[in-house]
Amino acid sequence: MSRSGGAALAAAVLVLLTAACGSRVPESEFAERSAVPEGARPGGAAPSGEARGEPVRVGVIASETSPVGDAFSGPQDGARAYFEALNARGGVNGRPVEVVTCDDGGSGLGNSDCVRELVLKEKVFALVATTSLNYAGAPQVSDAGVPDIGGQPIGAAYETYPHLYGIYGSRAPRTGGEAGWDGDLYGGTEVYRYFKREHGARTAAVVSYNQAASASYARSVTSGLEAEGYDVVTAQVDFSLPNFDAVAADLRARDVDLVFDAVDTGGNAKLCKALDEAGVELTAKVTNVQNWNSDVAEDYADAERCRNSLWVTGSSRNYEDDGDPAVRAFRDGMDRYADTDTRSQWQLEGWAAAMWFADAAKSCGAELTRGCVEDFMTRAEPYDAGGLLLPVRFEQLPQPPKTRPTCVSAARWQDDANDGAGGWVSQGEMTENCFTVPQLPYRP
Repeated sequence: MSRSGGAALAAAVLVLLTAACGSRVPESEFAERSAVPEGARPGGAAPSGEARGEPVRVGVIASETSPVGDAFSGPQDGARAYFEALNARGGVNGRPVEVVTCDDGGSGLGNSDCVRELVLKEKVFALVATTSLNYAGAPQVSDAGVPDIGGQPIGAAYETYPHLYGIYGSRAPRTGGEAGWDGDLYGGTEVYRYFKREHGARTAAVVSYNQAASASYARSVTSGLEAEGYDVVTAQVDFSLPNFDAVAADLRARDVDLVFDAVDTGGNAKLCKALDEAGVELTAKVTNVQNWNSDVAEDYADAERCRNSLWVTGSSRNYEDDGDPAVRAFRDGMDRYADTDTRSQWQLEGWAAAMWFADAAKSCGAELTRGCVEDFMTRAEPYDAGGLLLPVRFEQLPQPPKTRPTCVSAARWQDDANDGAGGWVSQGEMTENCFTVPQLPYRP
């Protein structure tokens, strides 16, 4: 694929990722969060020896070799590491979890092939941490009644089909017809509210390509910012030859507080460099959960000031918060069982997805059935993966909510963190960054 084609795809993926809205609930829902026992790990009992019973087979589909590179491998890495750690301490009620993976190559055809391979040939009990650029096989998974737990909602599948449970929850009907409510999905304005309330931001810029998916997402962000009372500056650059220098000069003249974007990682790095060269001082350059990783110093090597104004927001606890026992368990497991030195928020969410499946399976005792697992997934009590996730639940509301109480996990990159190695520093406790915000429609 050409450079511009790859960037187009990356921009489209960015739209899908950042438009996805989780089932996030306010701080009051956290009262039931269980403490982590001494010597135990979240999602499992205290170490009890390696699992030796009949294996429980689960499948993981990831677009590892997609046209956007290996960006989609994080959730799979996290899920596999969790299951390795789980098996070492007894598995699911004494049964080891056997993981079968499939790389769909980022194509719809490849995804359908992976679904057939895992569901029909390998006969997996469930799918976990699905991360597919084009989840074309979702109807087959749903028709087969295979639970798909903790997948990344890159498209609209997790807001459309029964038996599919995205990592951020859902309140949509999910009957297999149109996505969401008559084709509309809804997202909140909590991120914009957060920066307005906590940092006094009033003027925001939205930078996009003159490409359909990028421009569509930029309009969505603009709508949300305007709903929160911001003065919004929009800037669109040519897809093939973007002039970020001109954008930076304009943003400096407009005295912008925040910058949001609908461009790919490479474009972001160039935009940041241009902002630095123009002397633009920002409250925050806001990026998305896909870029919440340890590669920032390398990706933004030429933009020190902008790099240190990078913020990320999401629905899960910062993977660098090793003062939290659930995060420590994740980091210990990744250090022991993962074969990559990169650490990312998507890895943590893949770990949480695997924990979610394990907790659901354990609730069934000796009678492990898909129906029992789905009963756990659809229970009224929210799930938080030992505090790694903002509480998540699944409902089927006939009408979309007009407003919702939501919370935000936020972190900022700082070069002086981690004894000068750099890292993401959490900004406030995610269970306290909570707001009741309007829900705005958008089309997937």
